Amino acid sequence: MINFRELTDEYKTPLYIYDLDYMSSRYTELKDAFKARKSIMAYAIKANSNLSVVKHFADMGSGADCVSIGEVRRAFLAGIPAYKIIFSGVGKSDAELREAIERDILYINVESEAELGRIELIAKELETTCRISIRVNPNIDPKTHPYISTGLHDNKFGVDLTTAKRMYIKANNSDNLDPVGIHFHIGSQLTELKPIYESAEIVADLVRSLQNIKIELKFFDVGGGLGVKYDDEVTIPPYEYAQAILSTLKGLDLTVICEPGRFLTANAGYFVTKVLYEKQNGDKKFVVVDGAMNDLLRPALYSAYHKIEAVTDSKNDERVVDIVGPVCESGDFFAKDYMLPELAHNDLLVIHSAGAYGFGMGSNYNTRGRSAEVAVKDSKARLIRRREEFEDLVALEKEFLQS
Repeated sequence: MINFRELTDEYKTPLYIYDLDYMSSRYTELKDAFKARKSIMAYAIKANSNLSVVKHFADMGSGADCVSIGEVRRAFLAGIPAYKIIFSGVGKSDAELREAIERDILYINVESEAELGRIELIAKELETTCRISIRVNPNIDPKTHPYISTGLHDNKFGVDLTTAKRMYIKANNSDNLDPVGIHFHIGSQLTELKPIYESAEIVADLVRSLQNIKIELKFFDVGGGLGVKYDDEVTIPPYEYAQAILSTLKGLDLTVICEPGRFLTANAGYFVTKVLYEKQNGDKKFVVVDGAMNDLLRPALYSAYHKIEAVTDSKNDERVVDIVGPVCESGDFFAKDYMLPELAHNDLLVIHSAGAYGFGMGSNYNTRGRSAEVAVKDSKARLIRRREEFEDLVALEKEFLQS
């Protein structure tokens, strides 16, 4: 049980707290679900990129799914071996591709014919061969928020089946490309199994058609996106998720790669903020806190719901309030029309399910330093990122000041 008052007394607010034991249990549950076949769990670093979190998964045998060269570097720093690192993402620069090739990672997920051409050219310049996988867009509706949908032709990710086959033929005939895998990822926060199964079936059939023309792949990358419970969502049990995917691979000798992020970290994280005061505007009641949209963007970005718990001695009845922060934007809120009791200065609000896409999407807007991060393991807490101070925020600017 995490003692929020004790931790905020020591580390102040706003504060991110991560339960590493919970992350371990989720990782083991998902890994065990795929035990019937060779598999690699490649943690999606974008979900929570703190080095201590990445190392925690590295110590459990995880690989890494990276969407920038910075994340690739984080994976190496955290101790993840090159043969378990994947580099994905639509807009990789030549410099990023060059470094990934030189580091000899497992493979690069290719998003377009143009990118395949750049990779081939760079690998030729380096006089080497680059392992690649192609991201297939199966055009299946993932039934999730449009901002986190990635598997439709309207989305910027991946290529259609015809283009993918053409790209595999090109790569297979190249002296500098080695097609070893196939990849799909239809979206994030997926709570329906049918779209996942349909996508896997489509992509597995493409693998079979490639075998017919003597292109043999080794890795079947199913992406991530397995949904979690924020409110009243009915989520997919990992065993059922794995069985649906594995059922499409009959007759194929492929290692499954899964890229969990949110599934591992979301409900392991808490964002704790302190009540400054309450205020009333007409009929509207506001609870003003010291955390803001620059700390946790999800509610402002796409009205994401997070359960909010008050740590208070108040015995008053709950009433409807908006929970807002200090940033100079009307969009700076954590919840609207939320039920909370009357709160006093220095009471705490614990925002649940903040372990994924929380700190990493933060900013320094309004010249606000980002919060500290704390990890809890075996009931012991430790600081894993110190709070940013003003000097940190201006360090890259001061030397350019003109008198």
